[in-house]
Amino acid sequence: MTKYVYSFTEGDKDQKDLLGGKGANLAEMMNLGLPVPPGFTITTEACRAYLHDGAVPDSLAGEVSEHLASVEQEMGKKLGDPSDPLLVSVRSGAKFSMPGMMDTVLNVGMNDESVIGLAQVSGNERFAWDSYRRLIQMFGKTVQDIDGDLFSREIDNLQESKGYKGDLDMTVEDLKELVDTFKAIVKKETGADFPQDPREQLDMATDAVFRSWNSERAKIYRRRERIPDDLGTAVNVCTMVFGNMGDASGTGVAFTRDPSTGHSGVYGDYLQNAQGEDVVAGIRNTLPLSELEKLDKASYDQLRDIMEQLEKHYRDLCDIEYTIEEGKLWMLQVRVGKRTPAAAFRVATQLVDEGLINEDEAVTRVTGAQLTSLMFPQFDADADKTVLTVGTPASPGAATGEIVVDNDQAEARAAAGVSVILVRSETNPDDLRGMVAASGILTARGGKTSHAAVVARGMGRTCVVGAEDLVIDEATGTVFVKSQNKTLKVGDVIAIDGTTGQVFEGEVPVVDSPVMTYVSHGLEAGLAASPDQDTKDLVTSVDKLLRRADSKARLTVRANADTPEDSTRAREFGAQGIGLTRTEHMFLGDRRQLIENIILADSDEEQQAALDELLPLQKGDFVGIFGAMDGLPVTVRLIDPPLHEFLPDLTDLSVELAVKQAKGGELDEHEKKVLQAVKSQHEQNPMLGLRGVRLSLVIPGFVDLQVRAIAEAAAELIKQGKDPKPEIMVPLIGSVRELQIVKDQALGILKQVSQETGVELDLPIGNMIELPRAALTAGEIAEESQFFSFGTNDLTQTTWGFSRDDVESSFFQNYYEHGIFNVSPFEAVDQDGVGQLVAMGVKNGKAANPELHCGVCGEHGGDPASIHFFDAVGLDYVSCSPFRVPVARLEAGRAAISNESAAGGVSASA
Repeated sequence: MTKYVYSFTEGDKDQKDLLGGKGANLAEMMNLGLPVPPGFTITTEACRAYLHDGAVPDSLAGEVSEHLASVEQEMGKKLGDPSDPLLVSVRSGAKFSMPGMMDTVLNVGMNDESVIGLAQVSGNERFAWDSYRRLIQMFGKTVQDIDGDLFSREIDNLQESKGYKGDLDMTVEDLKELVDTFKAIVKKETGADFPQDPREQLDMATDAVFRSWNSERAKIYRRRERIPDDLGTAVNVCTMVFGNMGDASGTGVAFTRDPSTGHSGVYGDYLQNAQGEDVVAGIRNTLPLSELEKLDKASYDQLRDIMEQLEKHYRDLCDIEYTIEEGKLWMLQVRVGKRTPAAAFRVATQLVDEGLINEDEAVTRVTGAQLTSLMFPQFDADADKTVLTVGTPASPGAATGEIVVDNDQAEARAAAGVSVILVRSETNPDDLRGMVAASGILTARGGKTSHAAVVARGMGRTCVVGAEDLVIDEATGTVFVKSQNKTLKVGDVIAIDGTTGQVFEGEVPVVDSPVMTYVSHGLEAGLAASPDQDTKDLVTSVDKLLRRADSKARLTVRANADTPEDSTRAREFGAQGIGLTRTEHMFLGDRRQLIENIILADSDEEQQAALDELLPLQKGDFVGIFGAMDGLPVTVRLIDPPLHEFLPDLTDLSVELAVKQAKGGELDEHEKKVLQAVKSQHEQNPMLGLRGVRLSLVIPGFVDLQVRAIAEAAAELIKQGKDPKPEIMVPLIGSVRELQIVKDQALGILKQVSQETGVELDLPIGNMIELPRAALTAGEIAEESQFFSFGTNDLTQTTWGFSRDDVESSFFQNYYEHGIFNVSPFEAVDQDGVGQLVAMGVKNGKAANPELHCGVCGEHGGDPASIHFFDAVGLDYVSCSPFRVPVARLEAGRAAISNESAAGGVSASA
């Protein structure tokens, strides 16, 4: 029989798959002898069974009873006992941290009788009634799906009517009144009384936590973080310890290092006379952790010792939740803490310096997404700015946008292409949709460990919290700045600085970040651009880890570039070649007319004349690109798109000419010719029509033109003493015979140019793999090809039968909601489908031709998850946009280290 419940004394930190992160780490702290309240974990397997069957497993109730009895025996209390009740918390805990995305219920076991017993045994009537009103409020919202505003509005009304400043001003009588009011809300909204049976509360709370795995916010978060939907969450049932028993009690969150900067020190928040949700929700502004030393030095010293112990044990920055109950410290959670990109790089190198991890593991501790964030622009320090107010910096960055005050506004304006700042009194998990859509987040309340701060850091969003100067009125869509006596409204533009906490009116100019200067111009330039020692340290950390990644990488990183300027930029970013030069981009602008002349030519002679006119222009392009990449490979793709892209749109042209005729005008011969050409080139599905190699076969003059331009450019540079390394790539191959025809033609041109210039030219000729048939027959094609480049954009389209320009905006949202995929297959390679075609193509191609070189040049070449897959299946290089080259370099190193470790090589651990 499957075991579904484990005591906190049974597991360890390596059992996250079964016990979830929270349960595994509670067990680990138990193993370390730390003060953890007794409790047990209901496994992720139970959750998956519940989600599959719609009910908990039959054996679960008995197991819960058995473990609950053990806790009751250890504590000397029974759940909900009228005289001295045992109370428990019911908390979610998935394998991967999902802060605030699933449900928690505290004080489970309270009812109309036990609240009186708790008041008597604790000698604190206010504490007992405060705990009861919290249970009804939290249970009603999370378990019974009652609108949480119904409860919070009653609290606000009571406090306003009595002139209170906050929760702590409420008296025992106030809390009793709220309990009655809250119970009336439950009765009205559910048609039933608030449940008085403690075990019924426990079971209902457990079900609610399981259900919350599929809440909208949880699904949005998983999709964003690429967390699989089928993992499920564990449920942790833990003996309640109370931070709301008076001034000698409290609760807080601590980090072993600053998650915003990475610096060591005393970092965290503390709230006297409060429960944990008060800190995370941000409904009260917290005290800094350092204040705890003045309030309760013994607990402070013990907490600091435990923080140091946990960081050394986990060898990483730790995020810790704790409660102090009348001077007794209890540990409620530990996990590897989420951090900003800057903190990630600093902490990784610090841990190396401290001997806790080695350089390889340090590389695996940072990500390409974090490096991307550090490359974003920042506000210009010298620009004129109007400061509205200053809050607490919670997640660094520079964000400018229109004010929005709710999720719907944020999503609607973001969908319209407008940058927005989500401004809230405080955020809660239901605000995730708006936080994802926004460029930045600003709250009036909360500290650095509030929900807004934690989630923003995890997402890499700029965030400022605790701006107490602001009064946000969601109903009127206004933001009042008290110190300025100024009212802003939805749609007004503000800017927030997540590093300083400043809030500015209007737009603020931005400049390149020092990290961007480093990756594009080198370490010396990056250090020179750094305004302070902190930034210099950050740039140095990035340099150390990027250089280590380069030294470990098996994959080389090339760039997609179509101009000498892009090629130069790619080389500055560290590209080791060009993986895709799209020649058709060279035919746009002023040269479009020359392509039109080729299409409209009435004879071979006219067509050749137009081609001859293009030759020197195309050769000049290649001289610039090959020169910029001197000594490095440049893969040139022969013309790929259908010819209609170089002609006017059929509908637009038809309307234009019809209007001319309607006004009495006559069409001239050229207009008639163009119209006829547009009609003849029109295709119902042009992306599967006359394009790629098919176009080269129909108009072989294109091959002559482009191969000659490539060859002459290379010969010219060789004569100048340079070392050009062009590679000729044939697109959209489906049959080896297509490649043979174009290859023979290209070899003939290369031979001619060699004879004409006296320069021996031996240029590699290869092809793209963009069609499933090409992947399936890769072994045959490889016998004629010197390299494969997987065009995963088109390969995804042809494998899925998707038209990328249509499907992402039309029905992908439905696919996300149904769990068909969590991320667009155009963003991250579909490893189970498209990825298998890539793996098959590489394996069979190299088996037929051991010298075959394989790379990828689609958008996936810059996607971190895809890069790891490409390394694993044996590609030789990835190619991406110049801006993403540093990211790809880092991920190539990370992939090599991870794959080496998985294969049983040198461990990444210290």
